[in-house]
Amino acid sequence: MKWNKCLLFLIGSLLIITNVTAQIKPAGTFSFNAGWKFFPGDAAAADPAFNDNTWRQLDLPHDWSIELPFDSTSPTGTGGGALRGGIGWYRKTFTVPASEKEKRVAILFDGVYRNSEVWINGHYLGKRPNGYISFQYELTPYVNFGNASNVIAVKVDNSQQPNSRWYSGSGIYRNVWLTITGKTHVAQWGTYLTTPEVTDKKATAHLRITVNLPAGKNQTVVAATTIYNSGGVEVAKLSSPLTPVQDTTVTLTQKFVINNPVLWSVDRPYLYKAVINIISNGKTVDQYTTPFGVRYFSFDADKGFFLNGKHVKITGVCNHHDLGCLGTAVNTRALERQLQILKGMGINGIRTSHNPPAPELLNLCDKMGFIVMDEAFDMWKQEKNRYDYHLDFDQWYKKDLEDQVVRDRNHPAVFMWSIGNEIQEQWKKGDDTSGAGILRDLHNIVKGLDDRPTVTANNETNPWNVLLHANVTDMIGYNYNHHRWSADSVQKTWGRKPFIITESASALQTRGSYDMPSDSIRRWPLRWDLPVEGANADLTCSAYENCSAPWGGTHIETLKHFLKNDNVSGMFIWTGFDYIGEPTPYPWPARSSYFGIVDLAGFPKDAYYLYQSVFTTNNVLHLFPHWNWKPGETIDMWAYYNNADEVELFINGKSQGVKRKTGDDLHVMWRVKYEPGNVKAVSRKNGKLVMTKEIRTAGAPAKIILTADRSNIKANGEDLSFVTVKIVDRDGNPVPNANDLIIFKIKGEGVIAGVDNGYQADLSSFKADNKKAFRGLALAVVQSNRKAGQIMLTATAAGLQGATIVINAK
Repeated sequence: MKWNKCLLFLIGSLLIITNVTAQIKPAGTFSFNAGWKFFPGDAAAADPAFNDNTWRQLDLPHDWSIELPFDSTSPTGTGGGALRGGIGWYRKTFTVPASEKEKRVAILFDGVYRNSEVWINGHYLGKRPNGYISFQYELTPYVNFGNASNVIAVKVDNSQQPNSRWYSGSGIYRNVWLTITGKTHVAQWGTYLTTPEVTDKKATAHLRITVNLPAGKNQTVVAATTIYNSGGVEVAKLSSPLTPVQDTTVTLTQKFVINNPVLWSVDRPYLYKAVINIISNGKTVDQYTTPFGVRYFSFDADKGFFLNGKHVKITGVCNHHDLGCLGTAVNTRALERQLQILKGMGINGIRTSHNPPAPELLNLCDKMGFIVMDEAFDMWKQEKNRYDYHLDFDQWYKKDLEDQVVRDRNHPAVFMWSIGNEIQEQWKKGDDTSGAGILRDLHNIVKGLDDRPTVTANNETNPWNVLLHANVTDMIGYNYNHHRWSADSVQKTWGRKPFIITESASALQTRGSYDMPSDSIRRWPLRWDLPVEGANADLTCSAYENCSAPWGGTHIETLKHFLKNDNVSGMFIWTGFDYIGEPTPYPWPARSSYFGIVDLAGFPKDAYYLYQSVFTTNNVLHLFPHWNWKPGETIDMWAYYNNADEVELFINGKSQGVKRKTGDDLHVMWRVKYEPGNVKAVSRKNGKLVMTKEIRTAGAPAKIILTADRSNIKANGEDLSFVTVKIVDRDGNPVPNANDLIIFKIKGEGVIAGVDNGYQADLSSFKADNKKAFRGLALAVVQSNRKAGQIMLTATAAGLQGATIVINAK
C-alpha cells in the first residue's frame, strides 16, 4: 500500500507545470509523475547544465519497450516479448519553495526496470539493479530551495539481454513520489501494525512506529495515533512520548483495543486506518497513514486454510506484471479491471509471479478481497538467463527482501511470502549444497520482520529436492505435479506441514479457436504443422480442454485434483491473464503467452466459465463453440453449468438429448452434425428452467458495435475506459471469424492509450490507431487528459457500418 504522509491531493493542486518545471507546494507526499523528459539512448545527462531541449516530454509511469516494433532479432527473444530493451535517460526540472528549507525532501521510486542510477543536481544518489523493488533517496543535502531550479536525472540500463523469462518492460514504469516532511519524521515504511488477538467482540492492535530524529535539536516529541473505521469514525486513540535522543532512530509500540471489530475477509474486505501525527514541541511535523485490516487465519496440514475461523479454499491465479497493450507502465484502473474480471470467475487469490508487485496492486487487493502470495525472487545464485538477477543476488538479496517485506507487511491481503520460484538450487550440483543455506537465510530475514508463513514454489517434488529436504519454510509449495497432491503423498515425503499449490495447470488456449472433434488430451508438441512465418500465421491451441504443457495439466484434470484433496489449502493457476513474452511452445511470430484464462485484451476464454461454474454461486450456463461450420461437419458442443441438474441441447428446435454431470464431471458434451441455424442449451433444476443460452449462425460481417466498460472517467490524465469492439452481422449476431481492420479516431479530451485483439501472434503495434479484429473482437483503451469534457471514439472498417461512442471525462 502507499503509506501516505499527510494528505494525497489531486495532481492539479500539487504541480504547476510551466516549461516542464514543477513547483512543489508545501508538505506531504506528492505525485512526481508529471513533466519529465526522456531520451531513448545513452547520454552524459547527469550534469544539471546538460541541454535536454530536444528530448521528448512525457508523464510517468512510462515503458519505452512497448512503444517499439516487435523484432525477431531482439536479444530478449520471444520469451521477452520480442521487444528490445536498451538504455534510456529521464530528467525532471523542479523548484522547492524557500519556505520548505528546514524540511526534509526525499524521492521514492516504486519500480524502475532496471539498473537505475539517480542524480540530483549532479550529485550521485545510488544504483538499484532490481527492476521490481521500491527504493527511496533523501534529497535534502543537495536541494536548491527558492527560485533556483533542481534537476533529477535517472539512467535506466536494460541493455544486457536476455535478463528475464517474460516481458519486463523498460523504464520508470511505476509511480514516483516526492515527500516533504519535518526533519523529525516517520521513517520510510516506518509503521508495522498487527492484530495478534481477534474475536468478534474485541481486537487488539499493536502498532510499531519508527521515527527519525535530527541532530542538533532539543525537542519534545509525541506520537499521537487515531484509528478510524472505514466510515471515518474514530474507534481508538493514543499518544506516546518518544525518548528525546538526537540524531538517531527511535521505535515505539502502541497498543489499542478495537471493540466489535469488522473483520477483513475476501467477501467483505473491510479496512481501518491508523493516522499517526508526529508532534515536536507542540507542532505537528509529520503525518503518516497506515490502512490495515483486522483478521486472523491459519493453515492446517489436513484441512487447508481458515480465515477468521471459517474454511476458505484459496482459488488463485498467477499473474505477470504487464497490462497488455499498456505494457508494464502501471495504471490503477487497468489493474482494477483485471481484478474485477478475475473476481467475476470466482478467483480470490493472487500470486505476484515472480517479483515484488506494484503497491497499487496490493492496495486494490486489500480493497477488493484477494489473498496474496507476495513473491520475491525467480532465481538466487544460479541463473535462468545470462544477465538476470543472479548477477546481483549476493550484493542485493538482503536489502531487496527486507525492503519488500517492510513495504508490504501492513497489507491485510498479504498472507504468505514466497522467497523463490522454481529455484535452480532445488537440485544438488556436485558438492554444492548452498541452496539450503540460502533458503535458511531468506526465511530468517522474513521472520525477523514479519510472522506470516514462508514458502518456495517447487517444480521438483521428488525426495531429493534440496530446499524441501531442508525443512525450513513454514509451508510446502508445489508447482504442478497434480498426481502427487494427496495428503498421503505430500506428508509421506515431507512431513506434516500445510500444503499449497503455488502454480498449476499451464493449459494452452487461444480464444475462439477450436479443433474438431477431440476426445483425447493432446500434449506437446502442438500444431507444429501450422505455418510459423508471417504476421498472419495461424498459431493456435484449441479452447477445448485438450492441450497443456508437458509439466502441467488441463484445466479440468487439474481442477478435479484440487477439489478432491482437502489438504490443498489453495491453488494459483498459471495464469489469470495472458502476458507478453513466453509464447511456449510456439516460435516467432508468436510473442505472447497462451496460458491465460483471459486473453491479453481482457476477453475471457472458455475456461473462464469452467472456473466460474465451480467457484461462484451465480447461475452459469456457457455453451461453446460458435455455430459457423461446414454443413455436415461433426462438432463437439460443450457446456459448463451449475445450480442445475441437467442441460438439454437443441439444434433448430430439435432436441439432441439431455446430459447430466456424473461422478467428478465438470462439463457435459454432445457430438452433433452441424446445420446452419441456431443451437440452444437449456439448464434445469428439479424440472424448472434455470438458464438458456443460444448461439446463431452468423452471416457476413456488417457492422461494428462499441461497448465501454465505463462511460464516465476521471479527467486526471490517468483514468481509462476499455472499449470492446465487436463485429456483427446485419442481424446483430457476433461473427466468430471476423478479422476486419478497424480504424480508430478520437476527438475531445482523451487519447488512445493502446489497442489489442488478444491474438498472441499479432505483430502490429499496441500503440497504433488501428487493429485487426481477432475472432470478431478488438479492444481500444481510451485515456483521459487533464481537462473535463467529452471523448468521442469512432471505429470504422471497409465495408462495415461504423460506430461512435461517447465517454465523459469529469
